[in-house]
Amino acid sequence: MNPTVLLSLIIFAPAIGALLLAFMDGRAVSLLRNFTLAITIITFALTLMLANQFNYGESGIQFEVVRNWIPSWNVYYRVGVDGISLPLVLLTTLVSMLAAVASWSINKLHKGYFILFLLLESGMLGVFLSLDFFLFYVFWEVMLLPMYFLIGIWGGPRKEYAAIKFFLFTLVGSVLMLIAMLMLYFTTGGQQHSFNLIELAKVAAGGSEHLTSGLTPKMQITAFVLLFIGFAIKIPAVPFHTWLPDAHVEAPTPISMILAGVLLKMGGYGIIRIAFPLCPYGAYCAAWFLVAIGVISIIYGAFAALAQTDFKRLVAYSSVSHMGYVLIGLAVWKIAEGQTVNPDMWNMGINGAMFQMLAHGISSSGMFFMVGVIYDRVHHRNLNEFGGLMGKMPVYSGLSVGIFFAGLGLPGMCGFIGEVFVVLSTWNFNPALAIVAASGVILTAGYILWALQRVYLGSEYKGPHAEEITPITPRESAVGYILLTLAILLGVFPGIVFSIMNGSVTELVDHMQAGYDHAATLLDQQLQAMR
Repeated sequence: MNPTVLLSLIIFAPAIGALLLAFMDGRAVSLLRNFTLAITIITFALTLMLANQFNYGESGIQFEVVRNWIPSWNVYYRVGVDGISLPLVLLTTLVSMLAAVASWSINKLHKGYFILFLLLESGMLGVFLSLDFFLFYVFWEVMLLPMYFLIGIWGGPRKEYAAIKFFLFTLVGSVLMLIAMLMLYFTTGGQQHSFNLIELAKVAAGGSEHLTSGLTPKMQITAFVLLFIGFAIKIPAVPFHTWLPDAHVEAPTPISMILAGVLLKMGGYGIIRIAFPLCPYGAYCAAWFLVAIGVISIIYGAFAALAQTDFKRLVAYSSVSHMGYVLIGLAVWKIAEGQTVNPDMWNMGINGAMFQMLAHGISSSGMFFMVGVIYDRVHHRNLNEFGGLMGKMPVYSGLSVGIFFAGLGLPGMCGFIGEVFVVLSTWNFNPALAIVAASGVILTAGYILWALQRVYLGSEYKGPHAEEITPITPRESAVGYILLTLAILLGVFPGIVFSIMNGSVTELVDHMQAGYDHAATLLDQQLQAMR
């Protein structure tokens, strides 16, 4: 298949499926479920075809598609893929497919649920493949509304509160992103403005042949702050995290899987794809601040998880902690005498952050799924009322322990690699912060092992509905086995992922140094003009 056609088909296949669902009989529940699953399987197969055609020896954008959309504003339908976006596209379609399997637990308004589910997948894929800032923003907003309704209609007892809180936090971030987007659009290009992310990045590095530079160091700092807050809300980083536990607790299991497995990664991706390349000087000025926020997120999230008695809320706070490593790995940029200190270590940090996003996408979606399996049976999540599940549900308990160990960061599983790479790169930035970040691993082991002890060990189950505890079904175990297998595969063979990402990450590091040099030159010119 033509790769350029393939990219658009990947983005819009779920949306086409949603359109077809609209004409189906809402009472044919089995048909709706199977059709939605089929669409997610087809989309996942298309991304595997994309990965097969991808040139892993090339670092730049591949299979770029450019079509006129709003010519008067220089807005294009511009999509493409590189070594940073490809792994996240694969993660998105995989988690969406498994969440479609988990959606068998949905018991009302099936037609509306599956239409919104597929629209959500299209929005997420559009975000990861967009190369035009305006298009990126459109897909970002398209993703917001389906998630709002999926939580607000199919969620738990406080679903309206959680959905509105999610919507308001994300909307604030979107407004800040919109302001930054317009700043970048109107201050670059002279008479020929552009939303082209590739050209805007070249402007920041002083190498654009088509746009004139208006990105002064002061402008970069302002735009970076706006963009960072918008993306930090989605990560979520402390203190922008408070929407996450409520959204997770009230969301149905498959939506929690997507929320943790994919949506949180959009924040980290936005920093890598937009905030860093377009505002490199702003990123350097904020490096210490970003690392500090990351460290605080790790420790705060871990202590908050230790304090929880709700099984799902514990896993939600663990996401705050684990995503802190992503922010640290991206930000450990240290400059001395105008040059990046040991750029290979920063390269390791960004690679570690990317790997952590993928590892967390697998382990966190697995943990939320395992919580959902037992919740569907006993209808509560109180950790103090569990116990003895290892004897009643041995297969389920074994899968759960394996997936939770992946989240713990056990060597040989996916959670270990990214955290180690991030901590090692942080040592180059500041040894004290590296030690504090590393201590988060101990706290993670504490809350996960304590949760496993209270839920799966012990002599007997203490809570209600003991008679409803039945063995895990083949459908449920299939999801668990797939996620556990991937957690082990990435932990044993991490080079599979690094071989995809490394070229694009190296190009980003070089670009950031060039952007810093260009900003430093502009500052020198301003100082000379003042004299």
